[in-house]
Amino acid sequence: MKRTLILILISLFWFSPVHAQTFPFVVSDIRVEGVQQVDLGTVFRNFPISTGDQIDSAQLAAATRQLFRSGFFDDVQINRDGDILVLVLRERPAVAIIRIDGNKAIKEEQLREGLKQSGLQEGDVFRRATLDQIELDLMRVYASQGRYGANISTEVENLPGNRVALNINITEGRIATIQHINIIGNETFPDDELLDLFSLKLPNWLSFWRKDDQYSREKLSGDLERLRSHYLDRGFINFSIDSTQVSVSPDKQDVFITVGITEGQQFRVNEVLMIGNLVVPESQLLAKMSLGEGDVFSRREMTDSQERLERLLGDQGFMFANVSPIPQVDEAAGTVSLRYFIEPGKPTYVRRISVRGNTRSTDEVVRREIEQMEAGIVSTSAIERSKTRLERTGHFRSVNVETRPVPGTDDQIDLEFSVEEQQSGQLSASVGFSQSEGIIVQLGVSQDNFLGSGKSVAFNVSNSSTLTEYSFNYLDPYYTVDGVSRGFNLYYREENFDEDDRGDYNTDGIGGGVTFGYPIDDFQRLSFSGDVEFLRIKQNSAVNNNSDAYKVIEQFIKNNGDEYLNWRLTAGWSDNRLNRGFFPTSGRSQGATLEVSVPGSDLEYYRAQYNNRFYWPINNDETWVASVRSRVGYADSYGNGSDYPFFKNYYAGGLTTIRGFEANSLGPRYDRGQGRNPRSMGGNVLVAGSAELIFPMPFLKDKSAWRTLVFMDAGNVFTTKCLPGAVNDTCVEGVDFGDLRYSAGIGLSWLTPVGPLSVSLAKPLNSAAGDDEEVFQFVLGQSF
Repeated sequence: MKRTLILILISLFWFSPVHAQTFPFVVSDIRVEGVQQVDLGTVFRNFPISTGDQIDSAQLAAATRQLFRSGFFDDVQINRDGDILVLVLRERPAVAIIRIDGNKAIKEEQLREGLKQSGLQEGDVFRRATLDQIELDLMRVYASQGRYGANISTEVENLPGNRVALNINITEGRIATIQHINIIGNETFPDDELLDLFSLKLPNWLSFWRKDDQYSREKLSGDLERLRSHYLDRGFINFSIDSTQVSVSPDKQDVFITVGITEGQQFRVNEVLMIGNLVVPESQLLAKMSLGEGDVFSRREMTDSQERLERLLGDQGFMFANVSPIPQVDEAAGTVSLRYFIEPGKPTYVRRISVRGNTRSTDEVVRREIEQMEAGIVSTSAIERSKTRLERTGHFRSVNVETRPVPGTDDQIDLEFSVEEQQSGQLSASVGFSQSEGIIVQLGVSQDNFLGSGKSVAFNVSNSSTLTEYSFNYLDPYYTVDGVSRGFNLYYREENFDEDDRGDYNTDGIGGGVTFGYPIDDFQRLSFSGDVEFLRIKQNSAVNNNSDAYKVIEQFIKNNGDEYLNWRLTAGWSDNRLNRGFFPTSGRSQGATLEVSVPGSDLEYYRAQYNNRFYWPINNDETWVASVRSRVGYADSYGNGSDYPFFKNYYAGGLTTIRGFEANSLGPRYDRGQGRNPRSMGGNVLVAGSAELIFPMPFLKDKSAWRTLVFMDAGNVFTTKCLPGAVNDTCVEGVDFGDLRYSAGIGLSWLTPVGPLSVSLAKPLNSAAGDDEEVFQFVLGQSF
């Protein structure tokens, strides 16, 4: 029967119009009929016969099959009109519209891009096989997300003009949640310890936010790799994951995971050897090892030691050094002989250093921070320090370094520093209102990278009912090529503390000075400044002259006069090891200053202060960071019988010290009379600190310009000697840490185009009677 059918088909083909004439023959022309959507060029590209070709029946049959396989046609017929070939084609319909409905977890743009990569987009020829394959692919994508109840249905709608519309209807379903995770075969480590390694969790009270109870194939793969690393980093070299079973409940809503493992025995290090070309003394190489004889073997420590060895060789100029750890396992003894094969290669030199992206900063501003020299031998530490120094300038949002081998050489590289400029100018401003002060406006303009020169220029204006100030500051961080800095400052200040409630007096001051800074190393600097200040104090006679605040000011003026010319010297030390200027995530910084009025000045006093900041990244990408900072200060007079100037006191409260309390409101208090609350006039001792947990800004892809944190502040100011002259003295002398004020809250900083904007919401935790609370605080021009 089959043989008869074949003979019939051959006979029909042979006696068709094409084969009714003799072969071979020369094709004089090719005519195409039935084409509407497909252009003729596509037809002829897929039909390997051209005018003038001599063909036989086999060639014609092969050409017919190739044209059909192109996928553009549902039917292909070839007729012969003399020596003319007539191609009668029936096109497959074109996809005119693709409608997607029901998708939420996967965006429509992503789905359309996936369809395009699979060969299905509007304007393409419709192929049913492609659509069927896409249905399967989409089901696999949703299954990998744990949406086992997802359903994909497609509908082909015929349109006029041999076109179709594809309707893809998606029912995503709910992500299946994990109801059980079971690890079988563990003996050394308990289930709880191993399950803590998993990012997949059983349902918990934070699952609605973390979504960690929703199954994902990718997450499970990552969890299994962490499980493997946990064992390999603890000496279980033969550890294996024997099976992984993921079971789904009949309603496709619950997932049950079972992992079978074999721990094997724990191995210890028998010896550590350095072999190969030891261009660095073996003692220096071994000093970089974190694994020694008798230690439990760890794959992580082995690779970390490998990186440290490569860094050591890179610091010595062997940029292309190759260090290969070769562990030799003795199964019977349960030991590992760890050998590092050292292949340093040739010493590497830097041919050229280029800078890109500095659209505002001059090349000199960038290059003076680069420690690696052109034509010098490579030092990986110098390159990394250069990157850190550039980040700490605060001029750049990001700094990247690329090393490129010089073509045709094996001992030269080119370095390219790519920087992204950021807004180095700041507009610091604040607007507020209070019953006593009315409207408060402060404005400051500063440029840390003036005209791209790296110099800092700042001009500030403050104007309110309590303060009028004009100041100018200039700093050249590279006054000399060795990094010696020089700066100048000038200011004029009028302060009216009647309205500020800090006292009943006014001060007028004018002054200026010069500052020099000297680098100790890449992180530490010394600074020395000298300035002169002329100050006049005026007591407000309109207030109650029997109040404590009035009497202490009156007594001070009686003892010291109301005009003062002071010459001051200030010495400072700073140690900045933060990883960047704005929003650091690791490192520390600390500094100390000592301000002393020169003997012979009208006021003889000194002020000493120390502050620090520490940052510890919690996770690898440094989006979660713990931070602490503190500030302490002490001030006093040193002359015989001279009084410490109370207007040089420290103050506490506000965004810079203890958030949640009104600025400058904490500390020893003095009665002000006339029914007004006692108010702090500051103190000569300052203690303040803060602990912060920095976390990533939610719902934003680019978090580089934002910082969010929760904090707890503590601090206060104290006085070792209350101001003389008080009658109804409410001031308390001495430092009592039981009087520390505490607050907690949440803060946010945003690097706006005009400078950082910081906002805090804080709640005092132990405010006392008379404390002035301020839950909401903000400042433009300062970051946390």
